[in-house]
Amino acid sequence: MTDGGDGAHGDETDRLASDHSEDEPATPETRPDGSTAADSRRTRSVEDGESPAPGSAPGEQTNSVLAEPTRARLAQIQTQTAELERGPITEYTTDRRSLDSTVQIQWTIRVTILAVVLGLLLTAVLSALPVPMQFGLLAIGLLLALGVVWVVLSYRVWVYQIREDSLYLERGVVTHVRTIVPYVRIQHVDTSRSALERALGLSTLVVYTAGSRGADVSVPGLKPNEARDLQQRLKELAIEADGDDAL
Repeated sequence: MTDGGDGAHGDETDRLASDHSEDEPATPETRPDGSTAADSRRTRSVEDGESPAPGSAPGEQTNSVLAEPTRARLAQIQTQTAELERGPITEYTTDRRSLDSTVQIQWTIRVTILAVVLGLLLTAVLSALPVPMQFGLLAIGLLLALGVVWVVLSYRVWVYQIREDSLYLERGVVTHVRTIVPYVRIQHVDTSRSALERALGLSTLVVYTAGSRGADVSVPGLKPNEARDLQQRLKELAIEADGDDAL
């Protein structure tokens, strides 16, 4: 009797222990430092400034935290790459610049030739009148002096500048002229050198614009390397403004 009772009691005890073990959750894997994998995921979420969403899995929370910074970084890299490929516009701009001082010699030679021609014509006219020939020489000297003054003043007021959206020119003694040439209107840019300019080591930048019959704008008194540099700058800016490599 006793043995039967003990056996039944033992079976009942084993069944209850089995039921109890099925109801209890599995023991989480414990790391050497006493923490679990779930604790590590929660710690990373807290360090990133994110609070776990209720009812979401730890893996989904981690992916959400990493996705936003990654997308922002990719967008920043794409923007920087596009800017590098396009090139900053300010790389081609310049400050206000004056012409090379040698251009004053070029202008003075032209003024001298003009003064001599006009003086000879005036002398020929005066020769038909009862007027001393010295007046003709005096006229040549006066015209030459006025020409030299004009050369100096012209050089002082001549200014050019390559801006972000246009080529700016400022010149003129009697009539002060300011010219703005938008890059979208530039068709092509040339450099030219006359015989006198080659002798003086100078060059002229010639800018042709849309709808013009000839050169609308020219910048004289440039060194050849400077003229080529300005030509390349204007070309790049015109392409940037028009969006087409047409120069």
